[in-house]
Amino acid sequence: MGEKKRGRPTDNPKRHRIAVKMDDETKEILDRYCAEKQVNMMEAARRGIRKLKEDLD
Repeated sequence: MGEKKRGRPTDNPKRHRIAVKMDDETKEILDRYCAEKQVNMMEAARRGIRKLKEDLD
């Protein structure tokens, strides 16, 4: 029998998982960003990581 898919269908599946430890100041910044932009922590982290692309050679 085939494997059942869970969740919503997507054109951009999220296959990779990371865990992050952060200090209080970083967590406050993340919380404020999430509240202001109305996004969850994972979306905020993805946006932050994409901004790192500008620093790459």
